[in-house]
Amino acid sequence: MELFLVRHAIAVPQAEDMDDAARPLTDEGKKRFQQIARGLDRMGVRFDRVLHSPWTRAVETADLLARVLAGESAVEVGLAREPDAELIGRLAVQGERVAAVGHEPWMSELLALLVTGSKTHAARFGFKKGQVAWLTGDAKLRGMALVASLPPRVLRRL
Repeated sequence: MELFLVRHAIAVPQAEDMDDAARPLTDEGKKRFQQIARGLDRMGVRFDRVLHSPWTRAVETADLLARVLAGESAVEVGLAREPDAELIGRLAVQGERVAAVGHEPWMSELLALLVTGSKTHAARFGFKKGQVAWLTGDAKLRGMALVASLPPRVLRRL
């Protein structure tokens, strides 16, 4: 399978009076991520399925991937917490080309698990907001190879 790990776009800053899960994207975050989605489109990327965290900023980011989605979008609660074997197992059965939209530090941890089998290497795979990591292989511990880590600036310029 091909799995694209996506960190959500730029969201409003965390505030004491707002639940972290409810933080929406900023207008600038939406604009920039639309450009990222256009870059993926120009690369010919199409997703069978987009899975996303239930948190507002991930839902809104996933919605912006509609232009490259051939199938459905769905909530995956495992993308809003530390990744585990159950999440990886659920990702493995979602399709041939799947995007997973989530949050840091969990996206780096998920990438590290899929490529190296250990979360201890997560710091080597930091994600900027809107960054996309493209993996191929079997969705299991140490079962995938990193094809490309696509910074948001590169995708916006395509």
